[in-house]
Formats: sequence, structure tokens, C-alpha cells
Amino acid sequence: MIPTIRDLRPGDVADAEAVVRVRRSALPFLITTAAGVAHELTSAHPDGHHRVLLAENPEGLPVGTVSVGVAHRGTEPGQAWFNAYVDPEHRGLGAGGLLVRAAEEHLASLDVLDTYTWVLDESENRAFAERRGYRPSRSAHFLRLDLTAGTLPPLPDDLPAGVELRPGSAFAADPRPLHRADAEATADEPGDVQVGLDDYEEWLNDVWSNPILDHELTTVVLVDGVVAAFSAAHTDGATRYGSAMTGTLRAFRGRGLAKLAKTDSLHRARAAGYREAFTGNDSGNEPMLAINRWFGYEICASETRWTKKAGAAR
Repeated sequence: MIPTIRDLRPGDVADAEAVVRVRRSALPFLITTAAGVAHELTSAHPDGHHRVLLAENPEGLPVGTVSVGVAHRGTEPGQAWFNAYVDPEHRGLGAGGLLVRAAEEHLASLDVLDTYTWVLDESENRAFAERRGYRPSRSAHFLRLDLTAGTLPPLPDDLPAGVELRPGSAFAADPRPLHRADAEATADEPGDVQVGLDDYEEWLNDVWSNPILDHELTTVVLVDGVVAAFSAAHTDGATRYGSAMTGTLRAFRGRGLAKLAKTDSLHRARAAGYREAFTGNDSGNEPMLAINRWFGYEICASETRWTKKAGAAR
């Protein structure tokens, strides 16, 4: 029988937990929690037209989910996205196709020019995207580091003159310096859609207040009292840690500060009991891939960004 599609019910813990279960089964390299899913809805900007949908089998069990919205912070208008996931144990029911159709119908009335979606680099998934009129663009890798095995690169015994390490929590009273650093680093990150983080209040609500952002395990590098680099940490509050964003401001690049920030964050994550570390890199971002190889990360999966122009045939 055909699955049914419905919106996630805001405030419904069972719904949020169902999204987490499906996402983890389909893409175990992501850090996701029920609180994070709830935040995804409550923090969404109206201009993003953000929705989270569930696909349920005839018995009412959620077997798939999709998040969809407009890239309202993009520097180019008319850019949209969705990411659909189906529990591997429940594929073949048509849930994936129905979720994609629902996402596309949601975007159809929003003056969208280009729609982007990430697809695991597997033959079945590639064929699924091609049949629906999508074309591949850039690729990226998921990387995993076992924090219980081997040793992390050591922290330096002495920091260079003027360099300090601080947790993100040290900026709780005024995170504006971190907002400025995140905005500059994000502007230089590879991607199909260039994103601007100019709106401080939106960043505060969407990024800083996200429950999966671990302020204590986020590391900030100061040079002469100025934020120079950072490594933002996402955690599930149990065993899984993820590098959400590691960046260096332009004026401080080439000094190994991003590597220093990430080294400190990983050491503190392991000391806090986290067992697995995950990160993701664009396949063309060789500087960060080299840093992650130095840490001992290994590629565990790859994905491709697929895109479709408005009006393209299915």
C-alpha cells in the first residue's frame, strides 16, 4: 500500500524522534537530535518557507522524511533545497518518490529557479535523482574518526605569543565576535549557493541557539584578544561529535590556527566521553581534507549535490 505524507507536528516529541530515527538510519554520519529537529522548525525564518514532512506506512510507522525550503540567505535569488531520507529497511514502498514530489510541489509556487539536493553516491540513489530530472554538480565526503582508538595529535606545549584558546561558552554574554567570524568563514566556503550571514539576530536564533551546538566543546582561537579562528562542535549529548564548521578569518590564515582550534576541540570531546567524531568536506576543499587526514579521519561515504532547473522535465 502507498505511504501517506504529512507535515511534522510542531512540539510533538514522537514526531521529532521519528525524524531522528529515519535520518540516522539513512545517513548515520549526521549529528541529529529530537531537540535539534524541533529547533529546525521553531527557528525557521518565514522567508525560508521551511517544512519538515514525514512519510508513514499503512500501519502509521514513519519510514521517511524530507526537509525543504528556500535559501533565503543566498546571495542569488530563486535558490531552493530539499533533503529526503528513507529508512533502508522500508525502501521500495514509494516513500522517496512521494517525499520528493511533495517537496517540489511546495516549492512550485515560490518563484524557485534552481533546486538542490544531496544524494549519496550510490548507483541506486543516482538513478533515482536522474529519473526525476536532476543533474549532478559538486561532490563532498563524510569523514569519521574513532576517538577511542589511537592517539590524537598533541596540543602544543606552548602557544605562540598573543594566542589564546577559549571555549565558545566564554562568549555567552556577547557572541557577536563569533557571528562575525562565522559570517566571514562561511562566505569563503565552497558551495553551489553562496550564503550570507549578515543578520545577527537570525544567526543568534538559528545557529547559536541550536541545541546541538555544544558551546563548551566549540573552540575559539584569539590572537591579541581578537577572534582569529574557531571550530564549532555539534554533539548528540551522548557519544557522537561533529565538526559543524572550522574556519579562520582571512587576516589570520596560513598560521595553522584552524588546526589548533580543531585539535583542542577534539581533545576536549574525547575527554568528555565522545566516542565518534564526524565531519564533512567538499571534495575540492583540499586544505581541510589534508587537515582531517592529519587528524586520522577517514572517508566513510561520499555524496553529490544534484540540481534541477525550474520547469525541467521529470
